[in-house]
Amino acid sequence: MKYALIPIFAATTALADAPKVQNVTVTGDRVDVTVLHPDTGWDHYADGWEALDADGNRLGFRELFHPHENEQPFTRSQSGIVIPESATSIFIRARCNVDGWSDELFEVPLSD
Repeated sequence: MKYALIPIFAATTALADAPKVQNVTVTGDRVDVTVLHPDTGWDHYADGWEALDADGNRLGFRELFHPHENEQPFTRSQSGIVIPESATSIFIRARCNVDGWSDELFEVPLSD
């Protein structure tokens, strides 16, 4: 029995750094988030961020519809985020269209 060796090439994408939340401002139900990510264009860019409570429940989500390769870091806002009155902090994490959600949570302490 003869076996043919068939080379298999895996498509790989150079992994960029995960998106990093650099700053967050909360004003009422509006959350402004500054994100840093080495966007390379439509093939790899930061495509969203979410606000979470201390239990990991989503309070809000901001989808980013295009790359920001010439605007780094960049700030985008989302209104209508309902933060429970009992919350002492919220957490923000960012996502990119290749690697998914960042493991890093950015804690935002809330003042009275």
